Amino acid sequence: MFQLPYHSLRPITTAHLAQTMALLSLTANELQQQVEAELASNPALEMIDEKRCPTCRRLVPDHGVCPVCSRPTQVGGDDEPIVFISSRDVVTGSGELMEGEEREENGATAGEELSTYVFRQVAPDIAAEDRRMAAYLLTHLDEDGLLTISLAEIAQYFHVPLGRVEAVQRIIQRADPVGVGSTTPKDAMLVQIELLKDVHPVPEFAQRILLEGMDLLSRRQFVELARRLHANLNQVRDAAHFISENLNPFPGRAYWGDVRQPMSSSTQVYYKPDIMISQLGEDFKGVLVVEILFPLWGTLRVNPLYRQVIQQADSNQKEAMRGDLDRASLFVKCLQQRNHTMQRLLQRIVSLQRDFILHGEKFLRPITRAFLSKELGVHESTISRAVANKAVQLPSGKIIPLADFFDRSLSARMALKELITNETHPLSDSELVNLMSERGYEVARRTVAKYRAMEGILPASLRRPVS
Repeated sequence: MFQLPYHSLRPITTAHLAQTMALLSLTANELQQQVEAELASNPALEMIDEKRCPTCRRLVPDHGVCPVCSRPTQVGGDDEPIVFISSRDVVTGSGELMEGEEREENGATAGEELSTYVFRQVAPDIAAEDRRMAAYLLTHLDEDGLLTISLAEIAQYFHVPLGRVEAVQRIIQRADPVGVGSTTPKDAMLVQIELLKDVHPVPEFAQRILLEGMDLLSRRQFVELARRLHANLNQVRDAAHFISENLNPFPGRAYWGDVRQPMSSSTQVYYKPDIMISQLGEDFKGVLVVEILFPLWGTLRVNPLYRQVIQQADSNQKEAMRGDLDRASLFVKCLQQRNHTMQRLLQRIVSLQRDFILHGEKFLRPITRAFLSKELGVHESTISRAVANKAVQLPSGKIIPLADFFDRSLSARMALKELITNETHPLSDSELVNLMSERGYEVARRTVAKYRAMEGILPASLRRPVS
């Protein structure tokens, strides 16, 4: 039997492409670790102590951004965003690190238990003789981050006064996630509201609602709640809205527990953004500024002295040194390619989703990764890698997954939530299907039930209308 030769075209993955794709999938923190590992292992790579813009290579201030790349080219009504690579230091929800403040990882390591993560934070603040007690308390947390044992039992177990246990608990409650180690959801929210007062205006009746009206709040009986607190209805509604938007009765859930959907395999939590979106002043009519955070606090380059050393090295060493040099050059080029791809991607995403960024979930446009891959002329897997595991800080300060820009169900879920919020009587899932259809969302009853569960909304039989 004869075998005839035939020709076929197969994609060849070059070292450049493979490394660029690997870097593209990394978050800012992971990228920093990768850069540090390369610096430690490759003598041909160096970081010099000068801060240059990763795009235009101009020198930039120590605690600022590039004054050229971060400004619009002209004043006008153009909705095109300003997108640039930024290496300034940020912390969650605010701006730069304070002078003298050390950088630290603002989150738990992958797979780390809640008790371990919290203990690492509080151990330095707890007396050495009480650390065993703190560890014991933390091992009695449920997946919501709440205590499954009373403080009196802990005091009895260690033969110490109850006040000493309460002092340890207070330190733990102020760790991240705030409220962890509380006895009840109400206690967790009271701790959160106490800390929020220092950085955020809190409605007048928010704390009193938690202390005196949790039963009425859970049933949304705002008229009775206003009567009990001797407040007007608008004040109560404002406070209730603040509580629902800013406080978490189950602090451990958002970090380690199963969130809303028990069958989900894992939940990604974001502590620091990889991309920051803000607005310019009124003179520029709200132009959006997009900073893609690049975690280098100096300039990464191939060491020019290393080339000279190669010339003087003996033949046995030259081959290994040339390999280091080639690897360093490739790494720098791949980083530049990663930045370029992220800029192109964010430029298009922010242009398409401007209304969503400024006005909320109801304005999300249904775009797909396949659609963007065709627009940008790249493979769909490139878009997927660039989006995976990254977080965006919106102008409001809220941090969301970058993947939310592709969540086609998000606007439908927000429409459903609005219908239920404004219902005058508990609407059944069948009634919600019809109302969603009137708004242009063709969904099945089981889909409504799924969206309702994702938003943590009870079925009609367990809901009560706003009084």
